Amino acid sequence: MEKIRVGIVNYLNTRPLLYGLERMAIRDQICLSLDYPANIAAQLNSGAIDLGLVPVALKKVMPGLKRVGMHCIATNGEIASVCLYSQVPIEEIRSILLDYQSRTSVALLRVLLHNYFKRSVILEKTTDDDYIRRITGDRGGLIIGDRALQHQNDFAYCYDLGTAWKQYTGLPFVFAAWFSTSRLSNEFIEAFDKANQFGLDHLQDVLKGVETNIKYDLHHYYTHNVQYRWQPGMQEALDRFLNLAL
Repeated sequence: MEKIRVGIVNYLNTRPLLYGLERMAIRDQICLSLDYPANIAAQLNSGAIDLGLVPVALKKVMPGLKRVGMHCIATNGEIASVCLYSQVPIEEIRSILLDYQSRTSVALLRVLLHNYFKRSVILEKTTDDDYIRRITGDRGGLIIGDRALQHQNDFAYCYDLGTAWKQYTGLPFVFAAWFSTSRLSNEFIEAFDKANQFGLDHLQDVLKGVETNIKYDLHHYYTHNVQYRWQPGMQEALDRFLNLAL
């Protein structure tokens, strides 16, 4: 039987989901590809994968995408791993370096700058991690994923985008969800959902297998910052974001 090609982000936030996908029977039905968010989105857009945990901003480009299962990467406030960092308060920021690994987070930052922070600044694209060292003076920087956790204490100011969105809308925010361009059987989706949930039900085992020099409390991250199950209000939040996103 031909395997279903599955793409997933290779950040710490996906470890609970990966845990079951790599251990339960579903692993024999899928071929896993790990990459950063923008690349997983590009792979789904090009047809290189059939199912991906992709940034929700991809829905602007591919409105026909179908959400699969009940798992996602979301937050109902502080996310901790999607932050605008700077050495000056946001009122003094003149330009912002954009994380090249992100689509949804960049779109969210644009929405918040315009509607919440009420700031008009120069936005600069980047191509590699070297941009982080250029976050100095009145130049801020958007950092996502593991690197955002790693740099928690390296800048004078940190603006958590999950917190800002919650304060602006009162809603949760969905960064990524499982989307597919292919028709998948109910049997597969049920097994896929169970595999995603397996790691969340065995978080202590997941944590034992994580090797990282990041000081952030990952148990807190997995249980308080990241919301992994699709919850009431998330569809409203997603629709609101997509309507606001440029």
